[in-house]
Amino acid sequence: MLRFENVVLGYGTKVILKIPHLHIAAGERLVIRGSSGSGKSTLLRTVAGFEVPLEGSLYLENQCVSKKGKVITPPHKRHMGMVFQDLALWPHMNVGENITFGLKMQGIPATQRAARLHDMLAMTGLQNYAFRSVETLSGGEQQRVALARALITHPKTILMDEPLSSLDEKHNWQLREEIVRLQEKLGFTLLYVTHNNEEAKFIATRLLTLVPKTDENAVYGIEREESISIQK
Repeated sequence: MLRFENVVLGYGTKVILKIPHLHIAAGERLVIRGSSGSGKSTLLRTVAGFEVPLEGSLYLENQCVSKKGKVITPPHKRHMGMVFQDLALWPHMNVGENITFGLKMQGIPATQRAARLHDMLAMTGLQNYAFRSVETLSGGEQQRVALARALITHPKTILMDEPLSSLDEKHNWQLREEIVRLQEKLGFTLLYVTHNNEEAKFIATRLLTLVPKTDENAVYGIEREESISIQK
């Protein structure tokens, strides 16, 4: 599905993460955790196509999509959905308009957009929210809107960067259960960044821990890789 080959990530001459080899299989829930500055978000942004490797290549379904200093396949052609810590919901659009924005950009006819919206609202528990202003929603409800928007285009991969960090414990638990339920139902590949260990172990089928290495260049890398078999 996704493959990193001798990838080095960073900015300018500053290296922050080295990934000699990493393969992410279709349908996995790969959670990436680590301290601030360990390269978690940079890794996710590179997968999305917003950043490029300083060295090495990234492959998506055996096609090279990024290589040293160059994006070959731009973000909008990678068939990925994204939910970031800053949800980037548009305040001038209602819930339904926010969720279907990607479909509209793809030129999907209005009747098909309406049908998909109906299904997605039901799937995420937002059945009665289509015409609500996003500014009137709670944090948990806004997270559901962002998740629905990411899922409605039927992406093969979803990228999430600290999506639940602003929620209280109750809503964090509710949304992490919802994310696992939807991933198991729809079968998409999930790359999920968090610093919350409990959240990481609940969501992950595989867990990567990034930490600083003690070499002269202060290079960061993958310290530990774990398969998670906890019954959810």
